[in-house]
Amino acid sequence: MNTILFSILLQLSAGVIVLAEIFLPSGGILAALATGLFGYSLLILYTSVSVTAGSFALCLDLIIVPIIILWGFKRLGKSRLALNTSLTREQGVVSQSEELALFLGKTGIAISALRPSGTSEIDGLRVDVVTRGEFIEKGALIEVVAVTGNQVIVSGY
Repeated sequence: MNTILFSILLQLSAGVIVLAEIFLPSGGILAALATGLFGYSLLILYTSVSVTAGSFALCLDLIIVPIIILWGFKRLGKSRLALNTSLTREQGVVSQSEELALFLGKTGIAISALRPSGTSEIDGLRVDVVTRGEFIEKGALIEVVAVTGNQVIVSGY
């Protein structure tokens, strides 16, 4: 009876470690530890208890471990570790190239230092911009000289 409880404890510990691997990336160290615990638990059951008990635990592992992994990944999306903020037009984010073409020839202010990329405010909107290699200080006036794809190219004004 003591051997069975020890195996159950090893199985539960391995399940917790599998879940921890999802939230605490360890480069596979936790996964290897969990695999070792599962294996050792099964070895104890197969050798000390019975083949039936070992086979039963193995079948449970093959069913429960994928469920733990799926549940963990589902929770990961809702945890603080995931980026849950979406950037919208109402927040001043512009990313469509057709809309960016409207900025051509307009002036604005560098919100961050442009070395050569950074953020500027043009027509009240925050826009990611790049220069043609020049450094522009934060707060300097800029002018949009070109738009290529999703890239707004500016120069000092």
